[in-house]
Amino acid sequence: MGLIDKLIDKRLTAYQRELIEIHYAEVENMYRQMRGWRHDYRSHIQTMKAHAAQGDWDAVSAYLDTLETDLATVDTVVKTGNPMADAILNSKISLARSKGIPVRADASIPVKLKISELDLCVILGNLFDNAIEASQALPEAERLIRVYIDMKGPQLYISFTNFTASKKQRKVGGIFRTTKGEGHGFGLVRMDTIVKRLGGYLTRNSEDGAFTTEVLLPVG
Repeated sequence: MGLIDKLIDKRLTAYQRELIEIHYAEVENMYRQMRGWRHDYRSHIQTMKAHAAQGDWDAVSAYLDTLETDLATVDTVVKTGNPMADAILNSKISLARSKGIPVRADASIPVKLKISELDLCVILGNLFDNAIEASQALPEAERLIRVYIDMKGPQLYISFTNFTASKKQRKVGGIFRTTKGEGHGFGLVRMDTIVKRLGGYLTRNSEDGAFTTEVLLPVG
């Protein structure tokens, strides 16, 4: 192995370690929220028992309506059919919402993928990180990330759209530049390399107020 190959391998190892650490922190954030919901659940049960003991069934009904509305605002569970994709998407959705960024996700992976879990983690993780980064530059009322994943014929289609502060981003050297540091840029290059190696297709489009990345991956 030559010197250049060793340097690339060293950077890749460091990047993968950083990716795992970030993912671990995001999962911890999910567990923290789940513990909070569990604590709240006990309080809700006690409140409804108190209303029931007094025979105030109208209060019980009203409280259940409130809980139903509240549940709709905290339900972040995405079930694609692929365990790794579920773990990545749900942890990133939890992270985005903790930063005041709403996420609308419609994701389905009805077939078994041959892509490795690491490759899938790099692709979905970088797409989500880019969208979160851009969204944080906006006022909270204007933030939104849309995620769509499904089959298009024999290929897996992945689309991420987020609103941006700039009307239209410019390309430098044929690619859209990130505002983050060198490590993040390496993540983008790594993602593009993986898509190319898998025989897939990736396109980025910057329109007024929105940025969309689309990926097509063969599953056979």
